[in-house]
Amino acid sequence: MTLVKFNNGHKPAVNPWFSDVFNAIANDSFINDKLQTKVPAVNIAETENEFHIELAAPGLKKEDFKISLDKDVLSVSVEKKSENTDETKKYSKREYSYKSFVRSFTLPDSVDYAKIDAEYTDGILKLTVAKKEEAKIQSREIAVK
Repeated sequence: MTLVKFNNGHKPAVNPWFSDVFNAIANDSFINDKLQTKVPAVNIAETENEFHIELAAPGLKKEDFKISLDKDVLSVSVEKKSENTDETKKYSKREYSYKSFVRSFTLPDSVDYAKIDAEYTDGILKLTVAKKEEAKIQSREIAVK
């Protein structure tokens, strides 16, 4: 694959060499990966009776999640630290792995805070948040007088 750089009619500000070096440093994947926060992708859907929140969080166990409700803010957090030791011959090899994130959602007034369920299957955390009875869409036919 060949990457082609287009100028789009813009003249370099200082020196083309300086701009290329600066862009290479600023767009370096190693640096960006270290500076970026890793949070799971989220899908949010609404049905007539409830809200559905799905977080893509593979490689975790259901015990790793901490789900809390503070007033109208629903927070999902994970803090996982794993340590693997491989001792062979006369040396020891240690590998540390640390994952953590927090996702918070502000819930609307139509939510029934007592009816929030969570299920974790196949790397997807599914939260179901029920609506209050009065917030559900009532459909009925109205007779003409």
